[in-house]
Amino acid sequence: MAEIIITVILMIPLYAVLIWTYFYPEESLLFGKRWMYNEEPEISKAAIRYTKFVSIIAIVGLPIFLLSFIFEIHALRLLLVIFPIVFILGAFKIFTDD
Repeated sequence: MAEIIITVILMIPLYAVLIWTYFYPEESLLFGKRWMYNEEPEISKAAIRYTKFVSIIAIVGLPIFLLSFIFEIHALRLLLVIFPIVFILGAFKIFTDD
């Protein structure tokens, strides 16, 4: 029971970062790297779409992953097999859209 409570407490900051990354992808991409540029760098739309896509995948996939291993729900472990396929197809769609 203590592991579940600690896991939930440690996941709160991670979810905050993922939500921030979804709503402000330009800021999250430049976090800690802004000093390397003299002017404001221009981030491509593909990079912004990919960052939003990855943050949504993490926001949805992380609870499935944690719940399947904490409570040993085997039906949720099947979704862990499907998630990489969704990730690959989504990334393919993002990088082929112009």
